[in-house]
Amino acid sequence: MAKTPRIDVHSHVFPREMLDLIRARPHDYGMRFAVTDNGEKLMRDDGHVSPLFDEFFDADAKVAGMDRKGLDISVISPTPMIYFYNIDVDRAITAARVTNDGVANMVAKRTDRLRGMATLPMQNADAAVAELERVVKDYGFRSVELGCTIVWDQLAEKRYRPVLKRAQELKVFIFTHPHFTGERCGLETYYLSNLVGFPLDTVTMAAHLMFSGALDELPELNIVLAHGGGYLPYQIGRLAHGYSVRKEPHVNKASSPRDLLRRFYFDALTHDDKALAFLVQQVGADRVMLGTDAPFDMGEQNPLARLDTVPCLGKADRARVLGLNALGLLGENVSASGSARQVANSS
Repeated sequence: MAKTPRIDVHSHVFPREMLDLIRARPHDYGMRFAVTDNGEKLMRDDGHVSPLFDEFFDADAKVAGMDRKGLDISVISPTPMIYFYNIDVDRAITAARVTNDGVANMVAKRTDRLRGMATLPMQNADAAVAELERVVKDYGFRSVELGCTIVWDQLAEKRYRPVLKRAQELKVFIFTHPHFTGERCGLETYYLSNLVGFPLDTVTMAAHLMFSGALDELPELNIVLAHGGGYLPYQIGRLAHGYSVRKEPHVNKASSPRDLLRRFYFDALTHDDKALAFLVQQVGADRVMLGTDAPFDMGEQNPLARLDTVPCLGKADRARVLGLNALGLLGENVSASGSARQVANSS
């Protein structure tokens, strides 16, 4: 029997091509480089700082990191720091193209181990659709990464529906990942903008997609939620109860949140054994996939060991979480040798 490849759907990169563009035109992208005692860092004008590990831009270094974690394939996505939703559309289009070309170049160097995920210039839906179509046509990408918000606008807003619809038509799954272009009251200290803000943004986005009717309108759209789905799996009962007793959630005649929960996929990045077990029990093993958030310090260093802590996870369900669910979204299957191979996309 062929071995199921272990696939990470949450692994970030800073493509070298985009780093070079920022070096050449720092003011266009509101960023600069700084040399510190811990190496070079990229600094955004709003104060956000990111390290620049080799794993962010070197394909072989990325694969070496995967090997340390026991992973076979990673779907590499641009770090949210370079979404660039807050700049003018022409520069955003350039940044998306350069970034996506860089992702594709990393994949081309290690086609056996890497798959590509694109970013889109979401401040303009037509431009985002055009870039989506380009990466599918030119590079065969089967996934795109979108912010839970577009600056402060919700992804569920009507203006972004053409992007979601085209992703559904192209059978491209959407990986949603939170980001901030500023701070919120109460989250300014203790790194709470990440620790609390990220899961909060995820459940807020998911609730908007539910109550707006977007999920009913796009029944074949596949969406993956980062960080174990944030607070959504734990608070689905509250959303469902509100739907049953309040009139406000019915304004768009949307289905019940309880019925829509399994419209989402979830990465397994919970940082807690019991939380992961609860996630699998709540949404089903067929909706959970490995996610490490590599190479950030908020990532999971031992994803396979974490999965081993889930009680009563049978062999078939474990294979689903390890890689079969991800293979399905990528349109691939397992060859006799245990490697993944592309299935033709008829769209």
